This record gives sequence, structure tokens and C-alpha cells, in this order.
Amino acid sequence: QVQLVESGGGLVQPGGSLRLSCAASGIIFFSHYTMHWYRQGPGKQRELVATERSDDTTDYADSVKGRFTISRDNAKNTVYLQMNTLKPEDTAVYYCNADWGPHNYWGQGTQVTVSS
Repeated sequence: QVQLVESGGGLVQPGGSLRLSCAASGIIFFSHYTMHWYRQGPGKQRELVATERSDDTTDYADSVKGRFTISRDNAKNTVYLQMNTLKPEDTAVYYCNADWGPHNYWGQGTQVTVSS
């Protein structure tokens, strides 16, 4: 019933930008959820990249601070990740996650590759 559909990944050169989208369907009270972006790079564990809570406060991993911005549009049940000044070490599969009490949902992941 619940589905998170991610889009916007792709291949970009270092210094480039991408905007990821995660569209939720079947989630009632989307605005109550804390939304996260995670990523998992080659040979690495999954790590938390960015968080936006229901009150719109945000957190970022140190590695992306100043370069990435998480945002949400509750009317569209969508969360975004704007990624600027991309580096090769940003290469990973990026996952959207929605979390509210006992409810926890994941997107399918979208590949971001930063390479020249």
C-alpha cells in the first residue's frame, strides 16, 4: 500500500549538482513523519545523510554540510535532496526513508555516480 518512489539520480561530473525526489503514496499524515536520506557507497555501510523533521528542523552529516539541502513539500507528499558541489566520494545509492512511531518505510534507492 505504502510506496516511496525515488528519482533524479544519475551520472554527474565532480562539482556538478543533482536534485533527488522521493514521492510518497499511501501515507496518511505525511507531514507528521520525520524524513531521512541515507546513502550506501561501494564497500561502505549505509549512512544517514540528511534529516528533516515535522517541525522542519534539519540535520546533516558532516561530510555534506554546506553542499546538500533537504526539503519537503507536504502538500505533494514529497521530500527532496538538493546536492551541490558533488564529489566522487558522494557516489552511492541514495535511499529515502519515512519514519513516524511504529511506521517506517523505505524507497527503492537511486544511484548517484560522481565521476569524470
